[in-house]
Amino acid sequence: MTQENPGIENLADSSSDEMSYTAHELKRETGWMGAFVIGLAGTILVTGIAPVMVTTLGAACIPVTVVITLTGWLLCLFLAELAAMMPERTGGAPSYAYPAFKDRWPRFAKHINGVTAWMYWLGWFPVGPLNMILASFYIAALFGLNTTAGINPLGTPIAYWTLGISVVGMLLFFIPAYLGIRFGAGFAKILAFLSMVPLTFIAVAWIFSPSVVHLSELSGFKHLDGTGFFTPMSGYNWLTVYIGYSFLLTWNVIAMEAAACYIGECADPARDAKIALNLEGGYGVFIYTLVPIAFVVVLGAKALSNSALADPKAIFVTFASKLFPGIGGALDWLIAGMLIVALALSALNAIMGSGRALYQMALDGEFPRFFQKLNKHGVPANAMGFNVFCSLIVVFMGGAVQIYTFSNVGYTASFIPVLIGYFILRQDKKDAKRPFKLPEFMKWVALAMAAFYFVIWSYGGYIYSAMGGARLYYWLGWATLFAYLPFYWYRTYIENPRVKASQGIYIAAGD
Repeated sequence: MTQENPGIENLADSSSDEMSYTAHELKRETGWMGAFVIGLAGTILVTGIAPVMVTTLGAACIPVTVVITLTGWLLCLFLAELAAMMPERTGGAPSYAYPAFKDRWPRFAKHINGVTAWMYWLGWFPVGPLNMILASFYIAALFGLNTTAGINPLGTPIAYWTLGISVVGMLLFFIPAYLGIRFGAGFAKILAFLSMVPLTFIAVAWIFSPSVVHLSELSGFKHLDGTGFFTPMSGYNWLTVYIGYSFLLTWNVIAMEAAACYIGECADPARDAKIALNLEGGYGVFIYTLVPIAFVVVLGAKALSNSALADPKAIFVTFASKLFPGIGGALDWLIAGMLIVALALSALNAIMGSGRALYQMALDGEFPRFFQKLNKHGVPANAMGFNVFCSLIVVFMGGAVQIYTFSNVGYTASFIPVLIGYFILRQDKKDAKRPFKLPEFMKWVALAMAAFYFVIWSYGGYIYSAMGGARLYYWLGWATLFAYLPFYWYRTYIENPRVKASQGIYIAAGD
């Protein structure tokens, strides 16, 4: 296996099965456990999506959630194979698209690379501000802070405390991200233990409390009003409804793939990739399946019809009080504490993971050189700082539906080139070294998933933005996608000629 030095064009024989690409310069200071715990930031998003789904669709959400989550596990398996093949790449899923396309379509490949990484960045960086907004609600409620709306630039009410807590939170989480992967992973382990242990307990506790469980609530996977799974809803036929909500689900339930962002910083990537991503996928399916089932069988359709339970804190407190009557007011603090820590873990990954995607994109030549600089701790601090800056702007959107819609204009679509790239590598690089290799037929599964995600992203995104009343934010997401072009043009037409000139090499702008 070979890799290029940063900034040097690959001239390898396209018929070779050796991989060639621009390698990162990050330190290898973690292992599969570090990648796994930071990647739990994706799984932790169950705290936000499960309440929304069960209070909107009732038991009907469960089959849809299970199907989409299983594609997330498959995605983890594909990324495990790719990460083990290309251990010197960083930035997660998007970084594997470029090597797949570059021998077939060299000029086209660099644009796939840049756009895919930018879409991935758009998908992940808003997780930080969204989680800080949610955390601010719980902190304000616990301490009796004034939650009256204040700043309101985009038509979404924002409390001053929400703004203040979100800003302080994002700045604080930049510190462990800045101090290197070893420190960041250690910090993430603490957050993961404090959040995932109680969440896992809640996910399974109902199994041991048969007196409060009503399995009949699952019969026929009905909507909250008792109508069947295939019943039209809100003026849309049943298939359109589920495709629309699949757009919302993919932003959440496939985010377990976040562990792939850190495989390049593992001591033994070939070994650690398959362990971290297999565990991440399996645990993600476990959590995303059991939590909504638990809500449905314990609370029931009647209680879930109360839209107030769409608030994660409200539904978890109500759920826990039925399982453990007599705990009383301590539940508010216990549940709020768990959720705040869980949201913090996810916010940390939003800063770290998508920052590495920008870093790799800059190394590959599609983004300004500013983003490829590492600090003394060996991490892309400039790219992560850019994430924090953009996150502070997104705070002003103020609401979950708005941010979901804005962000997923990029996220789901970013995996389409990666899955197609997986298929191409299986076709073109049959004898390439694969420390972890899936069965041959999986290349067709990857291609089918790419088509599936395209339908969810293109049609489902447009439908969900209408159902959620967030069409403005859908188009803001598209505007942000096109914002990639000025960055690319600056690198191509200003920085590259300037660097070549300083080296005494004449080259036409854009080459």
